[in-house]
Amino acid sequence: MRWLIAAVVLVAVLAGLLRWRRPAWYWLSFGVMFATCRVLGRYRAVMDACGLTVPPPRWRLAIARMANRPVPEPRAPRILRLRPTRTGLVLRLGLRPGQDAFDVAASCDRLRHSFGMFGVTSREIRSGVVELRMTGYDVLRRVQMPARAERSTMRVPVALREDGDVHYRDYRTTPHALTIGATKSGKSVYQRNLVAELAAQEVALVGIDCKQGVELFPLARRFSALADNPDTAADLLDALIAHMEDVYQLIRAEQRITADTPDADIAADIWDLPDHLRPVPIVLLVDEVAELALFATKDEEKRRDRIITALARLAQLGRAAGIYLEICGQRFGSELGKGITMLRAQLSVRTAHRVNDETSANMAFGDIAPDAVLATVQIPVSAPGLAITGDASGGWSRIRSPHTSLRAAVDACNKHAHLTPDLPALDAFRPVLASPAVPVAIPAPAAPATP
Repeated sequence: MRWLIAAVVLVAVLAGLLRWRRPAWYWLSFGVMFATCRVLGRYRAVMDACGLTVPPPRWRLAIARMANRPVPEPRAPRILRLRPTRTGLVLRLGLRPGQDAFDVAASCDRLRHSFGMFGVTSREIRSGVVELRMTGYDVLRRVQMPARAERSTMRVPVALREDGDVHYRDYRTTPHALTIGATKSGKSVYQRNLVAELAAQEVALVGIDCKQGVELFPLARRFSALADNPDTAADLLDALIAHMEDVYQLIRAEQRITADTPDADIAADIWDLPDHLRPVPIVLLVDEVAELALFATKDEEKRRDRIITALARLAQLGRAAGIYLEICGQRFGSELGKGITMLRAQLSVRTAHRVNDETSANMAFGDIAPDAVLATVQIPVSAPGLAITGDASGGWSRIRSPHTSLRAAVDACNKHAHLTPDLPALDAFRPVLASPAVPVAIPAPAAPATP
């Protein structure tokens, strides 16, 4: 009997230690079993308390009266499937006649408390079927990406979502993106993680980093072109537009529109071209876009208008030519001058890290997902990398990118440096990989003169 008590105490101590130090291990070993029992045992009572039941049909009431039986209980949504995952449970429900997916979504917070889960989100699979994704612990506190995240052409994993699923950046679905965030909010880490993932793809990386290149130039071995000041950036954007026009001429020449040509073989963008003719896609990363939009003199104003016009043209026309934009900055609003709101309207994907004011959040989500504004301003300082992401569909979710050090990003770019394509149109902007420079001595401030 003593050994049994000792074993129970040992298991309880082990479970408590795992829940404290390794919540993912606790979930896979103990939590999934306890949560499944809670969900199945409380399901009918919870659904009734949350108002997610419907009265029994009239024919059942009539049969109960004729047979002198008790009145049938209200009916809850049918459980179609209950599947455990590495972060929680996936519960698929079949709605009863008269129920709506919005009712389930509005009850997610009550379901979270009732089932004892960390988080509950819902989404409609199809008409009459709703899926609840329940997380058993805070998956965003210590981000651990799955070992086998799916990767495909121009689709890379960049973060983990609050429901435990992987958040992907899919350029062929949503070509252009805007990322904002205050200083030390995790914006640079998100960008490094994106570059490290794209480095392994057949893609040309082009960067504009007006902070003298401190963010992107360490990754230069994997970049086909880089600019570290607004003057060079303006020339680089003009070269990209010329390259885009050449690609369109190639597509025109290969459209092959004849009476006997199948519809699927008519080329409208680079992905419709044969493999041996398809130009390499280009991802343009702009770090701190405000540096391109600010000006102090008339000449700088002309350069600024040239840059913003070029970016707007690339955002409007570049998708079919395989040119995709990643615009980053601390703020991105109308105070940056004319043309900014037109450019922002072309950036479908919005990702906002911690911001310093509600106006910045409104700049990102005010026109596509107003509900995400409040979630953005609530991101704490103690959680760098935590962000809100949404797109033009109006949906949004919390994500957090794994911590990727600059050293790890440099190693990834150096490992895949052989994949860097040679683009003749951008040869003038290809980074020069020189030997390590001699450290620059910064003069010390002069001592105050003694009287």
